[in-house]
Amino acid sequence: MTTVENLRNLLISKILTVKDKDTLAAIDQLLSNSATHQKVELTEEQEAMLQMSEKDLIEGKTITHEELFERELKWLNEQ
Repeated sequence: MTTVENLRNLLISKILTVKDKDTLAAIDQLLSNSATHQKVELTEEQEAMLQMSEKDLIEGKTITHEELFERELKWLNEQ
C-alpha cells in the first residue's frame, strides 16, 4: 500500500471517530475545496469492483435497502 493510501485510510479512521458537527463541516469544506480540480485515480481492483457492480445492476442482481436490512435482522436474531 502506498503512503498516500496509508494516509487516506488513517484519515478515514480518524474521521469516523469525530462526533462534533462543526469539525466534520470544516473537514468537508476543506476537502470540497481541495478536491474540486483533482482527478480521482482508481486502482485496478477498484476498477474491477466497479465493473462487477455495473454487471450486477444490468443483470438485476440487486436487492433493496429494506430487504438487506431485513436479512441482517434475521441473521442477527439467529445468532
